[in-house]
Amino acid sequence: MSASELAAAVAEALAVDAESFHASAREEAERLKEEVRSGTFDNTEAIVGMELELYAVDDQTDALRRVPRQLLELVGFEKELGLHNAEMQTSPQPLNEHGLATQRAELKASLLPAERRLGNEGIRLVADGMWTVPPNGETAGDYLSDSVEHDGIRLATNMSDSVRYHTMANTDYPARFELDAPHVLMEADTVMPESLITSIQPHYQIPHAPDLPEYFSYALRIAGPVLALGVNSPFFPPDLYDDAPDAEIVEDARMENRVGVFESVLNPPEDDPTPPKVCFPPDFETVEDAIDDIVADDTIVPMDLQSGTRFDDDFVHVRHKHGSYWRWVRPVFEGPTRSAANARIEFRPLPAQPTVDDAVAFEALFAGLMESLPRLEHPVQSMDWATAEENFYAATRDGLRADIEWITVDGATTTSTDELYGELFELAREGLEASGLSTEEAHEYIRPLRERVDRRLTPARWKHDYVRRRVEENVPLAQAIWGMQSAYIRHQTETLLDGSFADWFE
Repeated sequence: MSASELAAAVAEALAVDAESFHASAREEAERLKEEVRSGTFDNTEAIVGMELELYAVDDQTDALRRVPRQLLELVGFEKELGLHNAEMQTSPQPLNEHGLATQRAELKASLLPAERRLGNEGIRLVADGMWTVPPNGETAGDYLSDSVEHDGIRLATNMSDSVRYHTMANTDYPARFELDAPHVLMEADTVMPESLITSIQPHYQIPHAPDLPEYFSYALRIAGPVLALGVNSPFFPPDLYDDAPDAEIVEDARMENRVGVFESVLNPPEDDPTPPKVCFPPDFETVEDAIDDIVADDTIVPMDLQSGTRFDDDFVHVRHKHGSYWRWVRPVFEGPTRSAANARIEFRPLPAQPTVDDAVAFEALFAGLMESLPRLEHPVQSMDWATAEENFYAATRDGLRADIEWITVDGATTTSTDELYGELFELAREGLEASGLSTEEAHEYIRPLRERVDRRLTPARWKHDYVRRRVEENVPLAQAIWGMQSAYIRHQTETLLDGSFADWFE
């Protein structure tokens, strides 16, 4: 799509009658509630799925690389925000021994030929929480902020030609479009700084849709502990830091900057009365409350939508609102056919992980907990919402070293890391076994995460330790971060498809 065509498409999107869009969404929401109450969105069993995001680098220099769109389509990946991004989704599978095995095999089956094809072009795909080496000959700041104005429309130079992404920079919604982290402050004219980050997103389809609020409340209360296990983005590209001493930047680093990047780029300024869109979500009393919250959320880019041939095109405006309902845990209602209609929970805070087996470990952990916690009526559901929220943001700051509060199965409150994760892993194992996995299979899926707790070592801490040691040896911060990134990519090359992060420190 040429710049003039893209600008024209953005201008057309901006001309959509927002009130008409919202009226349609409200009307559809009432029909959606009726379908949910009638059982249309129920499943005979739990279903799992996964989204996996990656970024591309030069296989000789580790510098960020733009991926030609035609090449991305050729290897079967979807475009994401930046020209360097790629995304894949697994097909939904029943939560049982065969379903999880299929999830793992599908990820590996897609990545292997993609790696080979892109490798012929000197490109490597990296699973990581945040890239730190900008494209050759550019700074990260320039790459993220570069934009042009065409026919009065602001277009990001290095963004995919998605009308929705570009329209965000041209609406009245007061997004900050900036990075705000310890020793980092950068402003832009578009949402492009969000393309620093990549994620995995496990999905869990609820067997009985009206029960979603109960499952959702448990998902919020495990969000902090699960995120603490997965932190993987402690450092920004070096040119984005201010001139503070290197040791101070290292000391003040958060273990998971992805959460802060998403929030600071897309939320309004703190002094703006507009509610934040990227945030820790509320509890819901009923499934209707969840639908109402999605519909009431600000839609940055209303679209002129027509019903198609999918079943859920009867709710096409609600589906569109899902796309910018940026909560860290998100309820979704959709399905291409009536028989495939589902209510699911998307667990969104996790950064991309070092290997496929690590990503699948989180999928298994999340699904196992969603199976066991409601069945046991675990008392952690009684935890105050504010405590669950504080646990979540404590995890972004300190990872496994965070002071996270947990309520045990016997109702006791603890902040012991060993006690918390000992119970969490056992609950996940019980949930997986109840879904048909053997004890050995359940242990094997969870093992990479248990190793992290035993060694108190997450990907973020591995990165931080590397950079800290180098800075203590008087290596300049930029060189230390890029050396860490090179080591990360080298280890991942050896283990992405046939290993786990635990192999990096054995």
